[in-house]
Amino acid sequence: MDNSTIVCRCEEINKDEIITSIQLGAETFDDVKRLTRCGMGPCQSKICSNLVREMIHEQTGISLCQLKPSRMRAPLRLIRMQTLADHRTTNKVASVLQDSEEGGV
Repeated sequence: MDNSTIVCRCEEINKDEIITSIQLGAETFDDVKRLTRCGMGPCQSKICSNLVREMIHEQTGISLCQLKPSRMRAPLRLIRMQTLADHRTTNKVASVLQDSEEGGV
C-alpha cells in the first residue's frame, strides 16, 4: 500500500498521516484519532478501524488482541427527521434544538 493511499475515506486521512501519528507516540486507535481525526467521520470508524489497528501493530509490534477497537460515542439526543424537515426552509437550528429540549422531538 502506497503512503498516499487513503485509509479513512470520511476524513481523507492517508497512510502517511497514520504512520506519522504512530511515530509521534500513538499506540491505540483513539490516540491516532486524536492526532489525525481518523475515524471521526460519518461512519464513526466502521470502515478504517481495523486497517489502522493493523498499521499500529506493524509499526509498534503491539498485539492485535491488545489493540482495542475505537470507542463509539452515541448521540446525546435523537432528533427525528421530520423535525429537521419542518425547519429546512427557515434554517433555524436554534428552534430545532429548542423543540428537542421541550420534548417535542
